[in-house]
Amino acid sequence: MIDTSIPDYRSHAYKAFTVSVDEHVAEVTLIGPGKGNAMGPDFWSESAGLFGALDADPEVRAIVVTGSGEHFSYGLDLQAMSGAFGKVLAPDAKAGPRTEFHSTITSMQGAINAVADCRTPVIAAVSGWCIGGAVDMISAADIRLASADAKFSVREVRVAIVADMGSLARLPAIIGDGHTRELALTGKDIDAARAEKIGLVSDVYDDRDAVLAAARGLAGEIAGLAPLVVQGTKQVLNQGRDAQVADSLRYVAAWNAAFLPSEDLTEAITAVFEKRPPRFRGE
Repeated sequence: MIDTSIPDYRSHAYKAFTVSVDEHVAEVTLIGPGKGNAMGPDFWSESAGLFGALDADPEVRAIVVTGSGEHFSYGLDLQAMSGAFGKVLAPDAKAGPRTEFHSTITSMQGAINAVADCRTPVIAAVSGWCIGGAVDMISAADIRLASADAKFSVREVRVAIVADMGSLARLPAIIGDGHTRELALTGKDIDAARAEKIGLVSDVYDDRDAVLAAARGLAGEIAGLAPLVVQGTKQVLNQGRDAQVADSLRYVAAWNAAFLPSEDLTEAITAVFEKRPPRFRGE
């Protein structure tokens, strides 16, 4: 069981999520800032506690995760999170800032790990854009469904970041090593049809309402089964991959703390603020 110090999720006022429960199914909706539900500081600070609280509630037997509005999530809110990079991007950054940055990475990883570690099955219902950190989140879910307009991108390489929140660790078991390398090394966008073809999503539905209805129906089906057996099944399925995922997350956290700070990353952040394409120089 995930430890949590967050107050009762039914009464807690989350800034990055809304939560409702009906017939043993919890529905978690991302409500990040702007139309794209970007993952800013509130998402990273609230996610672990929320999923820990849901995990601890015996009345919740399945969880549906979706995004508000047209999109699931644009992923990491680079502007809002730029402060997390500040000290470590300084030209003279040494062990202190890098150690602090390493702690930031591992804390953020915990926000995604909470989805995978939750004993309750999690179903992601994806519409519109699902980018970067959002792919990390759905790769931590147990089942992924999409609407026909869904688009996916492991985008980090395009902003001079090695993806470090779990997609590189979890996607190979979902879509295979070759497809993972293609997506991660190019940062390319793929549509729902390609996502279904490579196994990133199980099924594709006409629109947001249809995929959400399908996710709710599937969650209801799971919720009607013996809850301890469902939890046990998920735990057994996780057991074989947990050590490998944990090793990958530790490695990438150490790698990024040492090597992520670069002129290219500074250029990527500057380009976001200036709303222009970045010009990378490999420095």
